[in-house]
Amino acid sequence: MSHVAHELHEEFPEKAAKIHAMKVSDPHFARLVEEYHEVNRTVHRAETRVDPLDEATEHALRQRRVKLKDEIFRRLA
Repeated sequence: MSHVAHELHEEFPEKAAKIHAMKVSDPHFARLVEEYHEVNRTVHRAETRVDPLDEATEHALRQRRVKLKDEIFRRLA
């Protein structure tokens, strides 16, 4: 378990400008990014035990975060 926040600008630092531009121009992409941030915050808060979750829920959220990050990366390519 990493306790790292996994923010998109840290995950894809070379794509920060493109992420911003696509959030402004593509509503679907903006929703993906927002959902990623929501899931990521929830996972981070669970990992740091600020808002603990049961193991199955935390695992499912981590999987969702990976799927969202993969979709965001595909759209950035």
